Amino acid sequence: MIIVMMVMMMSVLGVTQTSTFPNVISVQAAQDAVHQVAESSKETTTMAAEEASRQTQSALDTAADKASDTIKKFGHKLGTK
Repeated sequence: MIIVMMVMMMSVLGVTQTSTFPNVISVQAAQDAVHQVAESSKETTTMAAEEASRQTQSALDTAADKASDTIKKFGHKLGTK
């Protein structure tokens, strides 16, 4: 999968084969492609972590609201007895 992504990235960047060795891609171009894939992966991971954090906080807020409502209802029931 990573190799496929590297080849795709290299084609997007316009990386071409060398004329002396048609089946060899320059080392620098390969390193650049790997670096860009790594940076993209970091950004994706960061975005996913931030979204997971937002969703977790939302779920916690919802649970806290429900717990608070339940406690209030229980308090009212005790008060009417």
